[in-house]
Amino acid sequence: MVDDYDADSIQVLEGLEAVRKRPGMYLGDPHDGSALHHCIWEVVDNAVDEHLAGHNPTVEVDLNPDGSITVTDHGRGIPVSKHEEGVSAAEVIMTKLHAGGKFDNEAYKVAGGLHGVGVSAVNAVSESLIMTIHREGKEWQQTYNKGVPQGKLKSIGSSDRTGTIISFKPDLEEVFSDIIEFDFEQINTRLRRTAFLNAGLQIIARDLRGESAVEIEHKYDGGLKEYVESMNKNK
Repeated sequence: MVDDYDADSIQVLEGLEAVRKRPGMYLGDPHDGSALHHCIWEVVDNAVDEHLAGHNPTVEVDLNPDGSITVTDHGRGIPVSKHEEGVSAAEVIMTKLHAGGKFDNEAYKVAGGLHGVGVSAVNAVSESLIMTIHREGKEWQQTYNKGVPQGKLKSIGSSDRTGTIISFKPDLEEVFSDIIEFDFEQINTRLRRTAFLNAGLQIIARDLRGESAVEIEHKYDGGLKEYVESMNKNK
């Protein structure tokens, strides 16, 4: 017998809880590795958007020994001022689905990421996440556990640079299963393709998990033309 299907059986999932309960609807299959790796692209796409807006020359992607990923950009840094929601704009971006400059026609002309879900979905499926922002002459930081802020965004010192650093560790107990390790070759291939598509953008991929670190740099000033030339050379 099928249980009654009525109003009482309808469950409403709000905010990041929905992402944790149904990650496949937002990031891809949590069992075959696609969602796991898509988390990286959501963060990288934000950094690429900063490059397309003319503010970010370099993206760094580190696979860390503890299973976490760190994505560093050298753009303007996520806004840290107080938002109309009552918390910092950075916290809104990290905790609200479909939040961010991509939904303001004046902010970006190109929207990366899956349906604009953005880094908040990555935050939701992460055991822990550390957001570090360099902006307005200061270094700001906020930490999260499973999408929940562990305090307010705080200034932790001065800074002479700008940019955003997102370091996240996927939740391998409650969200991801089967394939739970990042594939550096797959990641590096995607980053190489991204560099070709964004002429002049420097992307540095590092695998720090082994006995000796691996670092590969991609930068193609010729863009797609250079990609075609490289393909012809390999024939």
